[in-house]
Amino acid sequence: MLWHPSMSVNKTMNTGVSGLTAAGNALGVVGDNVANVNTVGFKLSRAAFEDVLGGVAGARAHEAGSGVRMVRAQQIFTQGAITTTGVATDLALSGDGFFAVAGSVDGQSGQFYTRAGQFQLRADGTVINPQGLELQGYAALLGGGFESKLSSINIPTSALPPRATTTVDLTANLDATEPLIPAPWDPQNPGQTSNHSTSITVYDSLGNAHALEIYFRKTGANTWEYHGIVDGDEVSPPQPGLNVEWVSGTLAFDTDGKLVSDTPIGGGTIDFLGATPGQAIALDFGDPTSLGGTGMLGVTQYGSQSNVSAQTQDGYASGDIAGIEITPDGVVNGAYSNGETLAIAQVAVAKFRAPEGLARAGHNLWMHTVSAGDPTIGAAGSGGRGGIVAGALEQSNVDLASQFVDMITYQRAFSANSKTITTADEMLAEIVNLKR
Repeated sequence: MLWHPSMSVNKTMNTGVSGLTAAGNALGVVGDNVANVNTVGFKLSRAAFEDVLGGVAGARAHEAGSGVRMVRAQQIFTQGAITTTGVATDLALSGDGFFAVAGSVDGQSGQFYTRAGQFQLRADGTVINPQGLELQGYAALLGGGFESKLSSINIPTSALPPRATTTVDLTANLDATEPLIPAPWDPQNPGQTSNHSTSITVYDSLGNAHALEIYFRKTGANTWEYHGIVDGDEVSPPQPGLNVEWVSGTLAFDTDGKLVSDTPIGGGTIDFLGATPGQAIALDFGDPTSLGGTGMLGVTQYGSQSNVSAQTQDGYASGDIAGIEITPDGVVNGAYSNGETLAIAQVAVAKFRAPEGLARAGHNLWMHTVSAGDPTIGAAGSGGRGGIVAGALEQSNVDLASQFVDMITYQRAFSANSKTITTADEMLAEIVNLKR
């Protein structure tokens, strides 16, 4: 095939056009980044270019190329700045991963992924994003732990049912120098027939509170009795004006003041008025040495003033949800009006081997693709997944200064390629004028 000048000039013009197109497309990428500089969870993109050959690679090794084209807009998943908002349902990921949300958007249904943690509660208590997609996680199990199956996170709106007390734990010291009391134990006169006492509030099956009084009485060297009483007006059948003893036992200590044994003598169950009868409440006085313990983690007998340093019980009254707290590992705890805090669910975090392969779906969402790899979903802070920052949002990772530099670069490239076209046009005009 014969070569003639007009062919080279036309090729030069087409090369210039490819440069204009590539620079224009790249400028569009920069424009998208700049437009989303304030978009929560947005990840910037950068233009990737490649050269274009006029024929089969290697066939014309010394021939000039045919220009350039933009291959794709590569997504850059660097961490964005995290800013505090104070809104309990705002979540930010510090590190790798995405929140998983499910539902329908723009006619597509399924599971989507996002870094934008602007979540809120729907009227039924479900946690949703601004598009109504439901945040995914693992529901809490009654006995502790979480389910292994993903489901929508729902904050219960119903009242937390009461829990009857089953155990009372005491940490105390009984003064080894206390004298013996000659008068016998009298539940109707407990203060005068005991050496020390404490009171703790317990709850029945209805959530009603009751004062449980525990009295300690020294009976000999290194031996004590304990007696538990309640108000007779609160038991079934009622015993107005009387104290009702519901439990008693003995405590034995060694010469070092360590608890050796705890021996119940009787009782241990209470019939509170109107509640489930036979409520069993166990008294935990520590780890006696007779059972392999240290004898020092509960009640001890040292030569210092008798005192109770700590006491706890596991019951509570009913309560309404007052708010939620989310931990760095994504556990959603419900804070109730009765002072209790219970785990409700755990937020799931999805991790991809190649997140750059995810497809943008708009609305701050991404969709899974084969090139991204299958998602591995689990708890935040595990398996290389990022931790969750509650009451905060991750901002866009767009750096305006670098984007403006790129904008100038692409603008100059566009201008330079236009010069290639105008120069080629002048050359073509000279060829046309050869006939004159």
